[in-house]
Amino acid sequence: MSLSTVDREVVAAQLGRAPRAIREVAHRCPCGNPDVVETSPRLPDGTPFPTLYYLTCPRAAAAVGRLEASGLMRDMTERLRTDDELAAAYRAAHESYLARREQIGHVAEIDGISAGGMPERVKCLHVLVGHSLAVGRGVNPLGDEALDLLPEWWDGGSCVPRESS
Repeated sequence: MSLSTVDREVVAAQLGRAPRAIREVAHRCPCGNPDVVETSPRLPDGTPFPTLYYLTCPRAAAAVGRLEASGLMRDMTERLRTDDELAAAYRAAHESYLARREQIGHVAEIDGISAGGMPERVKCLHVLVGHSLAVGRGVNPLGDEALDLLPEWWDGGSCVPRESS
């Protein structure tokens, strides 16, 4: 998906700061605003940035934060240790994430490192939810599970007003 000037302004309003290294809108909320952006693997100042899919909607981020506070990540990580099928699917999600980032550009400093704790643990549900929204269901099983637990964050309308371009 493209990235218009309006999208960039909406993301800045969502984040409360100018966005860094965004390439495109990776997913749109049902309200029409971006809620996930795809970022470059290197920030403009040269810093490696492993988070390919960045959840920008403050309502979605807050809802994910509540899931994190519930202890869900610990439970998911434990399941990875005991469920071989889940662990294999999560490893495949990690590989998919790495392959997409490599298509954008190789960054030696983060080679083999995805985000969110993949493939061994769960340390950031925001990344996993962003990944599931960006690539669609069926790729990241734990991102999909977290999505299933979220309320409809868009239900109250847009998190920030969207001006016409």
